Amino acid sequence: MAIGERIQFFRKRKGMTQRQLGQLMGFSERTADIRIAQYEQGQRTPKAEMVKVLAGHLDVVPEAISVPDTDTYLGLMHTLFALEDNYGLTVTVLDGQVCLKQDLNHPKYNTTLAEDLASWNEIKTKLTTGSITRETYDHWRYHFPEDRAAEERAKLDALREARKEEPTQST
Repeated sequence: MAIGERIQFFRKRKGMTQRQLGQLMGFSERTADIRIAQYEQGQRTPKAEMVKVLAGHLDVVPEAISVPDTDTYLGLMHTLFALEDNYGLTVTVLDGQVCLKQDLNHPKYNTTLAEDLASWNEIKTKLTTGSITRETYDHWRYHFPEDRAAEERAKLDALREARKEEPTQST
């Protein structure tokens, strides 16, 4: 999620208008809503100091607004929080391990994401059982979703072949 989308998300969460947030930020009454709209639409990017001020008014840490740096633990956590907001991925415990699951009741639940996660699980299982190599697994990950289309074509081809080999039933 881009920084502008995060600003809009948290602004709406606080029940603020663009004008209200802009005025809190110290922009003139005449330009307050325009400036916030420019941030939210990605026409302008707030500098780090501005992000800190925005975060204060939106009652969040600056990392919750910024595009997270997943190379840091804090950035990763805020990425996970954004995934919960945007896709309904939430934390749970399964077999004594903390893991992520998709919330089927989340307003942004998406079956495509569910299918993609299932594909990832399928290929990861193949890696852990030794039926594919790490190289094949990494190729799949680093060429996703390109390889998804190839997988779908292979499945369809296999179905077509299976239908050709099925004996016809006589009536």
